[in-house]
Amino acid sequence: PGGGAVPMTAEVRKVNQAATESGGTAQTFLVTIPPNIYPGMQFTVNVPDAGQRFMVTCPPNAGPNMRVRIVPPTPPREEPMAAPTTQVFEVTVPAGVRPNQPFTLMANGQRVLVTCPPNVVPGQRIRFQLPVHQVVGNIQLSYESEKSSGWCRTVRVNDLKFQWVRMNKKEHKSHNNNNNGNNNGDETKEDMNNEGSTNIIDDMKTFDFSKAAYVRKLQLLEGNDARMRTGQVSLIPAQEAVVESRLVYNNKTLLSYADIANIQTKSLEEKTSWFQSICKELLADWDDGHVKIVVRRHSLLNDSVDAVMSLGREDMRKRWRIEFLGEPGIDAGGVTREWFQLLTEQIFDPDFGLWLSSVNNQMCMTINPASNISCPDDHLVYFRFLGRILGRALFDRQLVKGHMVRHLYKHLLGWPITFEDLEAQDEEYYNSLKKFTTMEDLSMMCLDFTITEETMGVRRDVELIPGGNMKEVTAENLPQYLEANLKYRMLDRTKPQITELLLGFFDIVPEQALTVFDPNELELILCGLPTIDMNDWITNAIYSGYFELKGRQDKVVEWFWEVVKDEFDQEMKARLLQFVTGTSGVPTRGFSVLQGNDGNIKKFCINGVSRDQYCYPRAHTCFNRIDLPNYSSKKELYEKLKAAITLSSVGFDME
Repeated sequence: PGGGAVPMTAEVRKVNQAATESGGTAQTFLVTIPPNIYPGMQFTVNVPDAGQRFMVTCPPNAGPNMRVRIVPPTPPREEPMAAPTTQVFEVTVPAGVRPNQPFTLMANGQRVLVTCPPNVVPGQRIRFQLPVHQVVGNIQLSYESEKSSGWCRTVRVNDLKFQWVRMNKKEHKSHNNNNNGNNNGDETKEDMNNEGSTNIIDDMKTFDFSKAAYVRKLQLLEGNDARMRTGQVSLIPAQEAVVESRLVYNNKTLLSYADIANIQTKSLEEKTSWFQSICKELLADWDDGHVKIVVRRHSLLNDSVDAVMSLGREDMRKRWRIEFLGEPGIDAGGVTREWFQLLTEQIFDPDFGLWLSSVNNQMCMTINPASNISCPDDHLVYFRFLGRILGRALFDRQLVKGHMVRHLYKHLLGWPITFEDLEAQDEEYYNSLKKFTTMEDLSMMCLDFTITEETMGVRRDVELIPGGNMKEVTAENLPQYLEANLKYRMLDRTKPQITELLLGFFDIVPEQALTVFDPNELELILCGLPTIDMNDWITNAIYSGYFELKGRQDKVVEWFWEVVKDEFDQEMKARLLQFVTGTSGVPTRGFSVLQGNDGNIKKFCINGVSRDQYCYPRAHTCFNRIDLPNYSSKKELYEKLKAAITLSSVGFDME
């Protein structure tokens, strides 16, 4: 009863097989019409061997319990399934999140930025999509640290662009039921089976001196000369800064956010090699045109500026050949290397007037706000030129002679600028601003929105905002005053010079490819690894705290120097220098003349502290001092020191 297939005879089976093999008529079956089924009525037929189930209409002249031969419908031919283009994830909105407020979460190991939909409250589950080919691990680019004030770069779900966010570090669990299904034929639904974490994003609506951060925004514009773009640079709140995660050149995708996520955890050498592979894709073939630059040694800088600034942007990525006039020889790399070194040595020379030695660190150069006085007619041309030279040095893996202050590397990379950057540049000024945040009555300070500058002995007042000389600083507008000071010191004071530097730099280097580097790494790539005399370093080190009594004879100090000397390679030694002094540069006269933020000699200092006080070493770049916990073993010291150095600006909270 209920119908069903009956075994086919050998003849019928043979016919069916032949028909199937030839792509003709489908198989036929003999079925028994169920009771109470009459002509025109439908009944169900199951064919277990074929795995089919279909409806049959009782034919005329047939009735209950009669046997009829049927031809089942031909099942649709299964086309090869295209790889799904998106994957659907489901997550519970964490406590504390409001409608339209963003939060981050881990989806299959990647950190993404999701905005809570309207009319959704904490505890409800929401869905979002990610392209399947982009679902890769470790997408939270390793940029968060105590020195970045909790800021990290993550990816937005809606457009896969990178955005800076600051997380409140409140962990919540998200789940994945692992239900695979089909949604409109091009999506696979996959609830998060692995436990992940969600973090509420600090909306930064309330000013916080310790958290505030700003990122340079470069708006590119067409210039009067087709070869030269112009642009406008400003500092915007870090959470509003967005960078493309995809680079397309000549209709070819050179990198995607998945590539960036995969490479950003690699070693510096691997990252640099990957970056060079992108540059090779952008480099024009020799047959498509090349550039020959001939310069005179006695007029090296002027000839080079004239040659490079006569080139259009399309020439920046052609192959260059450098020659010194009247000197025989083929440029097999040595001539180009010398050209980059001599050029940058001249342009960074403080006597030339474009750059000054930093107040805090004599090894770092900062832009001279009065560079227009030194080179009144063309000082901005030199900064555009230098930007192109720095970009070309990265492109050709050449080294330059000149370490810049840290916030300039951040501007090149589009990293957040915080008040800690101001502290590194001028600690006294930073402390005076910080003091205002704890004062109850600001009126006694008689402050307005101006700052006094002195140039060649002449003092003048500069307005931090329009009409600043008429606006008194009060408790209510103190955040605006502090923000204006930070923006002035970090950008506005030298905005024309920084604008030209960035424009020249991005004439060559695609910003997307730089997102894998941090400021320390960019300095090392541009300036190279320093030659460090370990004996000079050790001889000129001083000790304080727990190590003051025994000094070099203290067991922990001995372990420290053994680790640095024997177990750290050249890159790690340079990173340790960056960690403690703020730069990888070594004074030409050695560590005996290492200067502090006040310009006086401040030797490399190892300050012993209790392990109960800190878990990881801490650095004070203004004083060239490292706080080293009193570890119980050399292995523990090695692991903690290496972690602190490598992660000091890359995604690690050492509190």
